[in-house]
Amino acid sequence: MIDACLLGTGGMMPLPNRWLSALLLRCEGHIILCDCGEGTQISWRSTNWGFRDLGTIVLTHLHADHVAGLPGVLYTVAHAEREDPVAIYGPPGTAAAVAAMRVIVPRLPFPVEVHELTGGETVDLPAGLQLRALAVEHRVPCLAYTFHRPRAPRFDTDRARELGIPITLWSRLQRGESVTVDGRPIQPEEVLGPPRRGLTVAFVTDTRPTPELPDFVRGADLLVCEGMYGDPDMLDRAVERGHMIFQEAAAIAAAGEVKRLWLTHFSPALTDPGAYLPLARDIFPNTDIGRAHRTLTLAFPDDE
Repeated sequence: MIDACLLGTGGMMPLPNRWLSALLLRCEGHIILCDCGEGTQISWRSTNWGFRDLGTIVLTHLHADHVAGLPGVLYTVAHAEREDPVAIYGPPGTAAAVAAMRVIVPRLPFPVEVHELTGGETVDLPAGLQLRALAVEHRVPCLAYTFHRPRAPRFDTDRARELGIPITLWSRLQRGESVTVDGRPIQPEEVLGPPRRGLTVAFVTDTRPTPELPDFVRGADLLVCEGMYGDPDMLDRAVERGHMIFQEAAAIAAAGEVKRLWLTHFSPALTDPGAYLPLARDIFPNTDIGRAHRTLTLAFPDDE
């Protein structure tokens, strides 16, 4: 199971009714923060998600509206008495940016581990999650991310009993290990069913559409994607500034056959994103306008 909670949907600057870009994910008690715009910890306090379980921060790029909230978040996590490390992932330059911002939060009760990515990497995170990064097209180095929770094949208990495998060995087979029963080796595939689909969340901002994006987000249960502008007449500005209009985000969702799309990262000039929602839904019907504290729980299907 993966829980998702939007903390902010704004681009460029915080507004009285719109916090800057930030998304929380939670899996088995491990919390991931995607981007960290100014004031992120304030919006976070309006949820029932605690700060102590924050173990991973991923940054798409180093513009202020995506990273300037980092000192406040680290300070708040420190006061939640976390002592385990916090890992920060981001594009080249992230280590220098984090070091500069930590000048105002120099003492923390937990280590901060910074990892720079260039795109194309797969990283194992806690709670069995897999992080993938893709270089995208913005005015500075920028990354899109997916977070995948694999699902183990179904364990055939009847077959295990037929083979005389003690229950104490079942967990090893479920982990993909072979076991020996009465001198006879038993392979995991003898008691495991076919592969089952896992869960995937994709986070894409700030970027122009790129040819790689549909395959990168393919089949995601949730795509959180920027829609800086709703009005198609703003396409030229979107191209100039390295952003998308709603219809372009919806086209990526449709081409990638994702399950649902949340639009986010709205221009301050876009006062009513919902007015342009029909344009996106004409292309990808399962599109919603992101809003602060919109929450979704993704669970494995019961029928698999």
